Amino acid sequence: MRRRSLLLSALGATAALTLTACGSGDAGKPAAVVSGGTTAKPILTLDSPMEKPDLTLTDTDGKPYDLLEKTKGHPTLIYFGYTNCPDVCPTTMANIAVAVKQLPKAEQSDLRVVFVTSDPERDTPAQLKKWLGGIDQDFIGLTGKFDTIQKAARSVNIGIEKPVIKKNGDVVSTHGAQVLLSSAKDDKIHWMGMQEATSDNYTTALPKIIKGQNP
Repeated sequence: MRRRSLLLSALGATAALTLTACGSGDAGKPAAVVSGGTTAKPILTLDSPMEKPDLTLTDTDGKPYDLLEKTKGHPTLIYFGYTNCPDVCPTTMANIAVAVKQLPKAEQSDLRVVFVTSDPERDTPAQLKKWLGGIDQDFIGLTGKFDTIQKAARSVNIGIEKPVIKKNGDVVSTHGAQVLLSSAKDDKIHWMGMQEATSDNYTTALPKIIKGQNP
């Protein structure tokens, strides 16, 4: 599996983000491998906020979805992953879903949770709708051209690579496992949920993030 560390300048020169390699099959082996170390906090506050990706893709209804326009003025969570991921992606999205359900209804309606596929060849709108529907029907799924998605991910220091089919038929998709969290106050990304973040971490953090406060 290919592994690579990405440097996030907003966190300073010593903080490195990692790519997670997720593979299907090989039930007896770990499906996710992370290179490098881990951070001290499960949800980090960035030293300098980042702009959200300027990205227009196709949603689960087959319609164009302009990320900047559709999430403007809303607290937003963005995650790059894929539906065939056996562990990291469903765990991350399920943790977020648990936390979202603890929010008041008005805050749930205001929040935008966006899942952008890193495997668009297999993640059709129908597949995304079915997969996300089993987690939270209000979550937004986006697919499109891989190059467009990769460019958008890199603009926010999230690395993804094209899925690779191994000789045994397993598919390995390498992608950053971080969740980007933006404030409704300025529509910028101020926080990042690391792979280690649990449902309890998100349950504690989301009410503050929705208010534009550091968790």
